[in-house]
Parts: sequence; C-alpha cells; structure tokens
Amino acid sequence: MALDLKTMKMALEQLEDERKIPREKIIEAIEQALAAAFKKDYGKKDQIIRSKFDIETGKTNFEQVKIVVDETTAKMPEKEISNGTNTTKEEISNEDAEEDERVRFNPEKHILLKDAKKIKKGILLGEEIVFPLESKEEYGRIAAQTAKQVIIQRIREAERESLASEYGEKEGEIVSGIIQKIERGLVYIDFSRATGIMPPNEQIPGENYRRGERLKAYLYSVEETPHGINLRLSRTHPKFLEKLFALESPEIASGVVEIKSIAREPGSRSKIAVMSNDENVDPIGSCVGQKGIRVVTVMSELAGEKIDIILWSENLAKFVSSSLSPAKVLDIDINLNEHKATVEVSPDQLSLAIGKGGQNVRLAAKLTGWKIDIKGTPEEISNSPIQQAQGPEGLEGQLPISNEKEEKLEEISNSPIQQAQGPEGLEGQLPISNEKEEKSEETPKAKKKSNVKKKE
Repeated sequence: MALDLKTMKMALEQLEDERKIPREKIIEAIEQALAAAFKKDYGKKDQIIRSKFDIETGKTNFEQVKIVVDETTAKMPEKEISNGTNTTKEEISNEDAEEDERVRFNPEKHILLKDAKKIKKGILLGEEIVFPLESKEEYGRIAAQTAKQVIIQRIREAERESLASEYGEKEGEIVSGIIQKIERGLVYIDFSRATGIMPPNEQIPGENYRRGERLKAYLYSVEETPHGINLRLSRTHPKFLEKLFALESPEIASGVVEIKSIAREPGSRSKIAVMSNDENVDPIGSCVGQKGIRVVTVMSELAGEKIDIILWSENLAKFVSSSLSPAKVLDIDINLNEHKATVEVSPDQLSLAIGKGGQNVRLAAKLTGWKIDIKGTPEEISNSPIQQAQGPEGLEGQLPISNEKEEKLEEISNSPIQQAQGPEGLEGQLPISNEKEEKSEETPKAKKKSNVKKKE
C-alpha cells in the first residue's frame, strides 16, 4: 500500500491549523485506523492489535498485545463436573457470576502469569506482553472503509475535545460573534469553529437582532453532547454587566475596584454596589469614567439600560440607605431576626424611593438581600390638615364646617326650589318664573336677527 507522504503531511498541517487538532492526535487516529483494517482482514476476534506509523518513512509495524492474568484476576475455563450430584454446570456458573467480578479468560487477549514469565522474567500481573506481527501491504475494500470511518470518528472526537478545551477556558467571559440566523426566537451566533445559542429568556426585552450583525454575549455554559459542543449565551445575566464594566474600567479588571453585588432588570434598570481596595481610588468614579464615558458605553451596549452605581458598605444601615438612591433616607430600622429593614423618607421622596411600579425598592432589595419597607415620616403626616380633621378613630364623617356655611345650608334647604322637590328628590322640572319664560321666548328671535345682520 503506497502512501503519498507529502500529501499526508500537508493534510496534517491543514487539520492542525484550521481545526486546532494536535498533530499527535491525528497520527494516533491514523494508527488506530490501520490497526482496525489489519484486524478486519488478517486478525481474529477479541485480539488486541496495535500499530506504529512512521510519518517520515510511511512504514507501519503491527503488534498483538496480551494482558498477564492468573486465577485471581481471571476466571479460568470451567471443567466438567461429574460427582453424581444434580447440580448442573450452568447453575454453578450462574451462582458464581453473581459474586465473581473477575474477567473471563480469553487466550486471544490474555496470557497466564506462568507462561508470561517464560517470555519475560520479572513480569507482573496486569502488564502487557507484545508479540510482533507480520506487516501487510494489501487490504480489502471493507478494511479500507473501516479505516476511513475510524479516522473520521477519531478526528471528530479530537476536534470536540479541542473545542471543549478552548471554550471551556472562556466560560464565564464575554465572547463576540456574528449572528448567523434567528429561528423560533433562538439567536444562533457563529464563532467560526462553533455556534452559540441564545434562547429568548436570555435576550434583552425589546432588543432587535439582525443577521450578519456582530454581537457580544456572556458565555455561561459549555455543554458536550454526542452531536457536538453547545455554547449557551446570555445578555441578561448579571455577570454580563460586570464583565462589560471590566472591559471599560482597568481598575475593575485589575481587581483594585470590586463589584460586590448586582441587581438587574434587563433592558430597564440595574443597580451595582462597588468598593475599592485602595483608599486612593474612587470606586464610583472608576465606573463612571471621565465625563461618564465608561458607563455610557456600557449603557449603549445594553440598549440604553439605566445603571445606578452605589458605594458598598459593611454598615448595613448605610448600605440599605444608599441602595435606595436617588431617594434620600431620613431614618432606618434594621430587624435582624426578620431580615428586614424599615426605611422612613419624606413625603416628597416616597414615590422616588418606591420607583415606577416598585422598581427602585425591588432592585434595592435584590442588591442588599434584605426585605425593605418604605414609610413616610409620621410627623409631617400628623401635621397635615387632613390628619388634624380626623377624630381619634380616623376620618369617620365629613370635615367640620364653620357657622356661616351652616347658615347658608339652612337657607338653601328652605328655598322654594328645595321645597318643590318631593320626598324622592327632584322628580319633575323646577318651577320657573313668568319673567324667565318671557326671556326664553325672546332669545330665539334675538338670535335670528343677529344672524341676519351678520349675513348683510
């Protein structure tokens, strides 16, 4: 079997460069294919055949391998039992198989220890004895097809291992690719050697994706499946926001400034708590950047998502108060048993502290990990005119009315219009005086005359 070594070397280099498969893995696949072809045409069942391929000369050496065993590691062939009992050979073998975990002795791939010592002194159990085989040059069509299938399978496995190793190192990082297609809500992103999938629940609400567009996403999972490597991507993951700030801020990337916690509602608003490990570095300024360039860049990548940056503190009361920014907190009460914080704010800050649809307080609770109740200050509520008008049980009836208003109410009740109403109220038309009736008759005529003058 003549081999074109030059073409083979070029193919090896191409596979190594394009698919990032190590040269040793490819040669190993070729050796396994040659061994499978040899066994198909010239070997026997259960034999262990290995081959050594020299890429420089094109020569292949074949060898048969046998493993050294004895009675303690392998079950020997059973002998016929004729002791006059009714117990059959099959029943004995089944009973032994339940408790015996030894492999069955096969002369094609096993050799007894006493025989192995005749060939090689000092050999131990479990070691291998190698027997050289005669090399063959001619192989049949079936053997060639078998070798081809083995090579394809081994190269695919090697490529899968290479991809898993490459993207396994990138897991938990931001990756950039080109949108390949959008199908049934799933966004497929091409990374040249692999394809990532971003499901609908990992997409920013309201964000539009176009085919051929370059997109950044957070690689949160690398899954190995029989069909290949699956890359799971996300743009809603809280870590995506953290990694974007790390790309824009060298202080965060180096670890001088640390993001302690993140609360995010993708596409709408986020809160991050930051701290500095260096007293001379401002953590908030490091995230904002000069003229806000850093945080604006992150916001534009997240489709305009608003970002609140607050200072993290070990003082829980201070941290909870800061988390409600931009609202100003007047007082705070921490309940450690219930893991709850009660916050008091001024009435004009109440809606700001709660936020639209409760968003601000909801994000603050996620950021701190505490339940937060917001209340207005009782002093300002008690000084309000409505509170003063309430009795001890609250606002039960109408507010108090002055004497002048009472007199006017009496006059209205004694008026002819009020007296004209029946017990059920104003059932018919109210009585109208003669003068009003005459005026009502004159008004249509006056309107007609005015219309005539306008036409003239």
